Amino acid sequence: MMYIPKHFKVTDIGEIRDFIQRNSFGTIVTAKEEKPIATHLPLELHKQGDEYYLTGHMARANPQWKTFEDHRVLVMHQGPHAYISSSWYKSENVPTWNYQAVHIYGTATLMSEQELQEDLKLLLKKYEQHRKKAALWEKFSPQTKKQIKGIVGLKVKVEEIQAAYKLSQNRNEEDYDHIIDHLNKEGDSQSLRLAEAMKARKTHLSTFPMKDV
Repeated sequence: MMYIPKHFKVTDIGEIRDFIQRNSFGTIVTAKEEKPIATHLPLELHKQGDEYYLTGHMARANPQWKTFEDHRVLVMHQGPHAYISSSWYKSENVPTWNYQAVHIYGTATLMSEQELQEDLKLLLKKYEQHRKKAALWEKFSPQTKKQIKGIVGLKVKVEEIQAAYKLSQNRNEEDYDHIIDHLNKEGDSQSLRLAEAMKARKTHLSTFPMKDV
């Protein structure tokens, strides 16, 4: 379970779905004989009726897929994160680390070959459609189909979602805005992305600081 103070907790499924779309490279964790196993891979969130599923694939040579049928799995998606200096506050305090993270618990099953091909087409469409010489996703060549046999498709039925946006909601508005300004001045990609996330999150905040720290 992920520890989430009340004011950092996110429950809006639409917001979480958008987050996963933007940060789809996740980590899937299972266990074999009580030893954790993890694989990093792209995963997409889909809705089927009233239920949500994550889909993806991994190398057939990766033994983790053999653990899917016996246990629940944990999938983690991480967004931008960065160090927050206490010098950015109006009053002396301690530094911290801001981040966004989503944990999903569910049961995993293996895809059929047809399901895997359809899922790969959706993945190619998402990441290739803006390119002038885009990879084809309408059909696969015999050579590509042969290569597909080297991977295993997986489908995780979402049973529980835990989402944390730790974005300095416990600071006053002046400090919050100063943190955004300093992150922008840092200039690296993580800091810039985090500053944008904090700007967007500010529209959800009605008071500063949030209660229940």
